[in-house]
Amino acid sequence: MSAAWVAPLVVLSMAAGFLGGLLGDRVVPDDGRRADAGLPSVPAPAAQVDRAPGSVAGIAAGVLPSVVSLEVTTSDGASSGSGFVLRQDGYVLTNNHVVAGAADGSLVVQFADGAELPGTVVGATGDYDLAVVKVDATGLTPLALGDSDEVVVGDPVVAIGAPLGLVGTVTTGIISALNRPVVAGGDDDGTAYINAIQTDAAINPGNSGGPLVNARGEVVGINSAIAQLPGRLTGVGSIGLGFAIPSNQARRTAEQLIETGRATYPVIGVLLDPEYSGEGVRVYEQNPRDTSAVTKDGPADRAGIRLGDVILAIDGRPVTASEELIVAIRAREVGDTIVLRVRTGDTERDVRVRLAEGRASPG
Repeated sequence: MSAAWVAPLVVLSMAAGFLGGLLGDRVVPDDGRRADAGLPSVPAPAAQVDRAPGSVAGIAAGVLPSVVSLEVTTSDGASSGSGFVLRQDGYVLTNNHVVAGAADGSLVVQFADGAELPGTVVGATGDYDLAVVKVDATGLTPLALGDSDEVVVGDPVVAIGAPLGLVGTVTTGIISALNRPVVAGGDDDGTAYINAIQTDAAINPGNSGGPLVNARGEVVGINSAIAQLPGRLTGVGSIGLGFAIPSNQARRTAEQLIETGRATYPVIGVLLDPEYSGEGVRVYEQNPRDTSAVTKDGPADRAGIRLGDVILAIDGRPVTASEELIVAIRAREVGDTIVLRVRTGDTERDVRVRLAEGRASPG
């Protein structure tokens, strides 16, 4: 509680005590007993109130001890976000944008019990907006990463984090939609293409990096972004449209970051024309300056995709914008084979493309 809140409360309580003394003769009987208002008495609560494990309170009780808040301080100021324990030997998962700038400043990880430890970023990627932080600690309690491919629209979920610095905040909602193409970040932090889980659980600035868990307390998403009303130049709070990185993607990326400090993503080796507005997405009709729209001997080239070809669908799922195709591809793994529906002129065909490795940019 801030000092600005404390002072008025103290003054108010003193005034209340003074008035209580003045009015005491009017409300307390002569024998010293307070008048009975006739309200039923409430039994004293038990020392421990139990809640069902599957209730929101039960889920929160199991998850909260493993959720952390992170504060980054640089010459430009301080920022904060959330995260959670990934491994018992001190690894914490969060968003890349939460720890951006930590290399030039300080990073402190605060645990649920109030303990604070300095943290070091062992790996980060702006392309997936994920980062792994290491603290010098053992015996921590990690959260289990669930299978995000198993979630369906309507499943109940709980979001936990430190919105606006309010540590240990719990909000509830449902899975509102799946496979939402979300593009976030940019500039020095890289552009993240997320095949996101959408939720109506309240997510606000500071929730970033915190867990979105299912009814079993398993992490199914990493809270990362909120929708912004059209025309707003500044960020807003929750409007019931929050987005989380699926846990399966987070697992793959976190493993790479821990092992190598970097992450990779799958590519097909084409450049898409942002000016195209027809059905599907189109490969540039002519090579942009100093580059090739179809990478020579890349996956698309080997599959027979050429300049001006229009990609209509991936694995039977129609695409209507470039970011939809990009996030759908990045949700796969290097070496996976996908089927693209491609149109050349008036002819449509299905082509099989084996995804190659693209090197993700560091956070």
